[in-house]
Amino acid sequence: MMKRVLTLLAALSLTGGAALAQSATKIRGTVVSLDAEALHLKDAAGTEVTVALPASSTVTALVPARLADVTPGSFIGAAAETAADGRLVAKEVHIFPESMRGAGEGHRAFDLGPNSTMTNGTVGNEVKGNTGDRLTVAYKGGEKVIEVPKEAPVVAFAPGDRAMLAPGAHVIVQAQKAEGGTLTAQRVTVGKDGLVPPM
Repeated sequence: MMKRVLTLLAALSLTGGAALAQSATKIRGTVVSLDAEALHLKDAAGTEVTVALPASSTVTALVPARLADVTPGSFIGAAAETAADGRLVAKEVHIFPESMRGAGEGHRAFDLGPNSTMTNGTVGNEVKGNTGDRLTVAYKGGEKVIEVPKEAPVVAFAPGDRAMLAPGAHVIVQAQKAEGGTLTAQRVTVGKDGLVPPM
């Protein structure tokens, strides 16, 4: 069952395909309450938002990890900022379980700032340094070198459930917005034990 859930999550990965992006809405916020039909939360701007949460929605946890958990062959995602000299400097790194290998694979613009990117791929070379590591991340059609400062948060995906959507929990909600403005969640990623999703 868990493999099936994670496979679905892979299909609806953080950096999902263009068809999904056309009608999808991403909401970062904090849970206010959860009832049988909807998740009520406050978004990053403090606006109250209600999102329908059907039984088919998936809930996945984010748990703390360490850069030492990233080794050659790991499938990861890294949100990064492009420096003035073209270097990619990670703002965060998330580790995918093996069942999600290939999720959102590639390199693209991201929404953590005007110069932010997201790279999902397989770690090749890993060069350790005093201020952080430098990872070569390969994906179909290319590869990027990403510098990971020691202070960059590292997290991993883990099984989750609706019980984790308690008041105060920090979430990222992937939702579809209907013509009338109604939001329906396709999946929710929740930080475990108060963790704030860094991506």
